[in-house]
Amino acid sequence: MANVQDRGPPSTAAVAIGTAIVSGLAGYFLGQASSIGLFGAAQVPARRSKSGKSGPEPDSSSSDEDSDAKAVPDAQSSSDESEAQDLGELETFPGNTEECKLVLVVRNDLGMTKGKIAAQCSHATLACYKAMIRADPSHPVLRQWERMGQAKIALKVDNEEDMLMLQAQAVSLGLCAQVIHDAGRTQIASGSATVLGIGPAPKSKIDEVTSHLKLL
Repeated sequence: MANVQDRGPPSTAAVAIGTAIVSGLAGYFLGQASSIGLFGAAQVPARRSKSGKSGPEPDSSSSDEDSDAKAVPDAQSSSDESEAQDLGELETFPGNTEECKLVLVVRNDLGMTKGKIAAQCSHATLACYKAMIRADPSHPVLRQWERMGQAKIALKVDNEEDMLMLQAQAVSLGLCAQVIHDAGRTQIASGSATVLGIGPAPKSKIDEVTSHLKLL
């Protein structure tokens, strides 16, 4: 039997094969150890918002449509009640049992997209609601409208002149009437009157102003 000392040094091929086997085994066991969390999970720092709180950053691709308008009364400070209520006294319609509704009259000549129209109508709805609350937080017509499902009807008008005439007529009947003016950051010129909100009010009273208009 040959003595170990009589053997020559390993060949280059044997060294290479041995190294490959050792490396493969080491990689396998390291991978298994990592998969079971032996080395701990990597810590990924959370992004911080501008407020300093950690969490996902807000989606910067959201539309600006819903921040592009303002109601004429709301352009003033909320503390200036006389300026904010410069549309006459609101009728309470005592004893009314009729269905109440809110009508949104949209300018048809501006070429607004559906999304733009939806945003402007939302502004008009909120402006009317806030105006009614400022006038009387417990306004009977407002409360009745809330109880009966907050009906809203979208109509169309051909131009700004006709819209302002409708507003004047509504105010003369004691109805809440708010015109929304666009800020001009997206589609149309700054200051453009886009939507007239009338109500909430009894259906028959609003129809005195808008019954001749077509649905949007």
